[in-house]
Amino acid sequence: MNNVGSLVSVDVIALRYNAELRRVELATKPRTIEPYQGVPALPGVLLREGERLAAAAHRAVIEKVGFDVSALGQLTVFDQPNRDPRGYSLSVAMWAVGDGDADWYGFDDVPKLAFDHNVMLFECRPLLVDMLWRDLEFTKALTGAEFPVSAAVAITHTLSGIAPDRGNLNRRLASLRGLAVSSKRMVLGRGRPGTVWEWERPAA
Repeated sequence: MNNVGSLVSVDVIALRYNAELRRVELATKPRTIEPYQGVPALPGVLLREGERLAAAAHRAVIEKVGFDVSALGQLTVFDQPNRDPRGYSLSVAMWAVGDGDADWYGFDDVPKLAFDHNVMLFECRPLLVDMLWRDLEFTKALTGAEFPVSAAVAITHTLSGIAPDRGNLNRRLASLRGLAVSSKRMVLGRGRPGTVWEWERPAA
């Protein structure tokens, strides 16, 4: 167990792309214990002795919001002295992608969260934006195996808060390793066919 006064937590920004609402969303759930009982929070756990960060992040999402993740990774560390009323603590912020029965919010609609979780979101959002279309594990998990160009626009817009230039975005997509235009077409509004992008499937 961790010693009081030297807590290490792992807090997870668990994301999904909601195709119906055309936005990237993050998962929260109200805390069931003090401190901040009843206040929504990012899924997080105290790191156990000998536990790896990825294992703790998986455990946090499963235990706190009730679903598993398809991919995850590390973002940064928060060490403000007063971030946890239980005593001095470090928090390792992680990202994850999954889906399940949680309270989902767009980045611009997040309520007041427990601890310093709103600060985490504010500081980690630019890191996630920088990862999009660069970190292929993160990007593939968010887009799925195939996606229309409209989804690429929505993901970029709702994650960054800035509407992308479609021409530049299409050129960016065309430059990504393992991503190509599919032979499939998707019917958009007014019957217009739209481009579908598809990730190369690993060889059997």
